[in-house]
Amino acid sequence: MEWENQTILVEFFLKGLSGYPRLELLFCVLVLIMYVVILLGNGTLILISILDSHLHTPMYFFLGNLSFLDICYTTVSIPPMLVSFLSEKKTISFSGCAVQMFLGLAMGTTECVLLGMMAFDRYVAICNPLRYSVIMSKGSYVPMAAGSWIIGVVNSTVQTGCVVQLPFCRNNVINHFTCEILAVMKLACADISRNEFIMLVATTLFIMTPLLLIIISYTLIIISILRIRSSEGRSKVFSTCSAHLTVVIIFYGTILFMYMKPKSKEKLNSDDMDATDKLVSGFYGVIAPMINPLIYSLRNRDVKEAVKHLLRRKNFNK
Repeated sequence: MEWENQTILVEFFLKGLSGYPRLELLFCVLVLIMYVVILLGNGTLILISILDSHLHTPMYFFLGNLSFLDICYTTVSIPPMLVSFLSEKKTISFSGCAVQMFLGLAMGTTECVLLGMMAFDRYVAICNPLRYSVIMSKGSYVPMAAGSWIIGVVNSTVQTGCVVQLPFCRNNVINHFTCEILAVMKLACADISRNEFIMLVATTLFIMTPLLLIIISYTLIIISILRIRSSEGRSKVFSTCSAHLTVVIIFYGTILFMYMKPKSKEKLNSDDMDATDKLVSGFYGVIAPMINPLIYSLRNRDVKEAVKHLLRRKNFNK
């Protein structure tokens, strides 16, 4: 193929739900409502973890980072998506697409690593309670959280840098709501085997390794819980990690559903996605950040008490 004669692309067209105007409007309203819930829920968790001295622990430090991460992740993807729904112009510049890819991948990688760190924290708290304050000291959990952010930035820098160097000179239609890195990579008019290899290595290191750490941690936690003779004691210990386990299941469950669900032969030979696939894909990056603060507040007595204390103090000041 003579790609040399093609015009170098300067912008991409985000197909999204083009062709489904009513569905697009409904989806826009739902996502907007969910985005408001995300900001309020995660913002409240960050606020109480800072203001309430009882929550100045490693677990709530990680939780505050997770909430901040969810706010950043959704702010990167949702507002541009809503603008695209409400305007006729569905294009995004090449540089804008690169920034969106970088931020989305950095946030996603950071969340995977951070969830692994949180699982290790729960393992130490339950299986080594007497050494918890020593192992999970401030000199340990702060670098662990910072390391999660650094890993996300480094991974995203490498992968996004490799993608933007590819030549894009033919099809400019991204069959997605945002500049998802794999969808963009498939549009390149060059061999992308090196990029796919880098993505495979990164997926193994930064998605599967934290998942393995989570599995090992919770296997040891479950073994420790089963050794407790009192049913009340088992219930109390399990409640300290059930919220995080629920978040992990939702986060990795949606990933596995999106990328490992069986597809028909027609779809395997085509880049097209039907409206259902697109809706599931769109909600993937919205549902977990919205549910996370609800899970931690509904299943955590400390968070409930901190919220009540904050509200009482606010009413008293009035």
